[in-house]
Amino acid sequence: MKGMKRVLAGISATLLMISVLAACGGNNTNPNASNPGSSTPSTNSAETATKGNGEKVTINLWSFTDEIPNMTKKYLEVHPDANVEFKTTVIATTDGAYQPALDQALAAGGKDAPDIYAAEAAFVLKYTQGDASDYAANYADLGLDDQMVKDAGIAQYSVDIGSKEGQLKALGYQATGGAFIYRRSIAKDVFGTDDPAKIKSEVGPGWEKFFQAAEKLKAKGYGIISGDGDIWHPIENSSDKGWIVDGKLHIDPKREEFLDLAKELKDKGYHNDTRDWQESWYADMSGSGAQPIFGFFGPAWLINYVMKDQVKDTNGDWAVTESPTGFFWGGTWLLANKDVATNDAKKQAVADFIKWVTLDTSETGLQYYWANGTMKEGEQGTKDSVASSVVMEKSNGEVPLLGGQNMFEVFVPANANASGKNLTQYDESINLLWRDQVREYTAGNKTREETLATFKQQVKDQLGIESE
Repeated sequence: MKGMKRVLAGISATLLMISVLAACGGNNTNPNASNPGSSTPSTNSAETATKGNGEKVTINLWSFTDEIPNMTKKYLEVHPDANVEFKTTVIATTDGAYQPALDQALAAGGKDAPDIYAAEAAFVLKYTQGDASDYAANYADLGLDDQMVKDAGIAQYSVDIGSKEGQLKALGYQATGGAFIYRRSIAKDVFGTDDPAKIKSEVGPGWEKFFQAAEKLKAKGYGIISGDGDIWHPIENSSDKGWIVDGKLHIDPKREEFLDLAKELKDKGYHNDTRDWQESWYADMSGSGAQPIFGFFGPAWLINYVMKDQVKDTNGDWAVTESPTGFFWGGTWLLANKDVATNDAKKQAVADFIKWVTLDTSETGLQYYWANGTMKEGEQGTKDSVASSVVMEKSNGEVPLLGGQNMFEVFVPANANASGKNLTQYDESINLLWRDQVREYTAGNKTREETLATFKQQVKDQLGIESE
């Protein structure tokens, strides 16, 4: 998951590569991973992968955290008749280790090649639409058709990102549509209410309304957000076009406007000028920053896996409402190697697992366990926004951090309002260059023209991509 990489950055290098059978324990290297224990298996059985000799089908599963490997344990629990075992390889994205190893394994092929592999938002397009997309099977060839996607109410942005020329190649289990996460006490002080339906119309739609709210907050001594990174994700993922159009660098007008919005935020003192993923950013979640901060933009995972450990005294003083503009941030998609289709037993086993993770809307499907925090029987785990709106609408999204608010009532429309049509496979690299140059501009070190010129030159020098 994008963003979680920073959280994972401190993991020892000795944990970068783990290859274990799912039946074994395994190190939990990801704070976003449920760790299911043993519980009574469901009476439902999977469509078993039928083998003439009764041997188990081995599925080689590659991932960059142990999140999906842990799901295999729950799958085998729920499907005791599934004649399958998972051989998992986990290589962290830290220092860019995952993609080269995955690419090499896909190219090598053979019995040790990945049968199922994961890709996160930062680089998923390379595997669904870009340079490595030819390795991926079409879901339809696995028997996972468009009607199943429709019946599950899968968020469209997730489908768009996972599709190439109309053929679905990947789906996620999370949905990472973004909302505005705000402090209830500050809302009451400034706007006279903390009602999400009313705060929604105070901060949006559109950035003009958002900046009007920033002025009202400033008058009472509050910042509206922590740093310029907090508005970057909604701006980036609501742009009409991505960074690359017809092979050249394209700066969408909405993304270029980030220069002006970021400068206004700093010049008018509307934020604490923090950088995301640094201590000062976390301090603003707990209310201990330079000035109290009203809110953050993010998906459910920002609440569940980042804010949860940082809010401290502000726990319960938060709520979510729809963002001024639709966006998503992060996520993990599952792909299958096209070669699995050459073996009927493996094809069936791979399809059954992917279907259980991404499309099964029953109460024994991964989506339902994930949404309700019930991966481990008898223990309340983390609730998360999932890809299926059908599942979210029948699940309990009440979260203590949000004062008991049912966050799914906001995240279902947030997921529907996100667009998956403005990504490129170069986003991770280009975003880093862009964000750094915007800060140079807001700090007064460069003119607007110099900032844009430097950015274009850096993209050309580092990626070999010319500007329009």
